[in-house]
Amino acid sequence: VQLQASGGGLVQAGGSLRLSCAASGRTYSSYGMGWFRQTPGKEREFVASINWSGRSTWYGDSVKGRFTISIDGAKNTVYLQMNSLQPEDTAVYYCALGKRLPGTEEDYDYWGQGTQVTVSS
Repeated sequence: VQLQASGGGLVQAGGSLRLSCAASGRTYSSYGMGWFRQTPGKEREFVASINWSGRSTWYGDSVKGRFTISIDGAKNTVYLQMNSLQPEDTAVYYCALGKRLPGTEEDYDYWGQGTQVTVSS
């Protein structure tokens, strides 16, 4: 299993970015996908997760109302639309695949390589 995250970059405060995470090969209908983020010296923080049908979503308190997670099952790809970005959203964002949602970091079996998001003030 390989997860390929992309879409990070540099954006000004108030701007938007969309992250993508593509899962290779097989179907993952019994799984869900989550996004986590991490800054140096801090623990990895839960951002959002979604089940493979797309019917259930979960969000961390710090991103509710600003971020939206969605899925294209046919493409095995999950997206994270991030709006109204703030400097405190700066982090490396990781996608992960797991069966227990929203779960904690330990509930995810496979992880992508991370993509850097930097929000300037």
